[in-house]
Amino acid sequence: MPLLRIERKLWQQGVEFVAGVDEVGVGPLAGPVVAAAVVFPKHVQIEGVDDSKKLSEAKREELSESIKTEALCYGVGVVEHNEIDRINVLQASIVAMRKALSNLSVTPEFIIADGRAFTHETIRYRTIIDGDAKCFTIAAASILAKVTRDRLMLEYHERFPLYGFDQHKGYATKQHLAAIREHGLCEIHRKSFRRQLQLFDGV
Repeated sequence: MPLLRIERKLWQQGVEFVAGVDEVGVGPLAGPVVAAAVVFPKHVQIEGVDDSKKLSEAKREELSESIKTEALCYGVGVVEHNEIDRINVLQASIVAMRKALSNLSVTPEFIIADGRAFTHETIRYRTIIDGDAKCFTIAAASILAKVTRDRLMLEYHERFPLYGFDQHKGYATKQHLAAIREHGLCEIHRKSFRRQLQLFDGV
């Protein structure tokens, strides 16, 4: 499995607990940022693991259960819309990743993080741009994060059915923007995105 190249190198160097971490939900206009972290045993084999954006919803759900079964441990971190407004979405993504790592039942010896923003003061780490397409453990984390966030947005759809969160999960689709223009912002919209995206004139 070529996506395991980085993990195999670390395992060969004697690093036992390698954590991959990724977040989803930076771009949407509503809802939380969600991150997941996962640690696998050596010789893990799960066919089909890839960048969550490349997979169908049904395939993500299927793989999510396989990942949870095969992992040594996994953790999830959630940063809600109001915290995103308070600290900005980039910082929220880092906080979510740190929360996910803190919810692992083992302490990682090495962290592989998607993107370039992640840092850690006490654990060795490596950041990889587009890591969810290049690294097995990050890809697995991206699947867990995506499935978790989608499920949260389905719960929000039950509370705010006028916005179609079950369809677009908070992203800026035509349907979503039309609902905002008709109904205004709801509780879980990120108010700090109003000026940035200039989508809320008259709201």
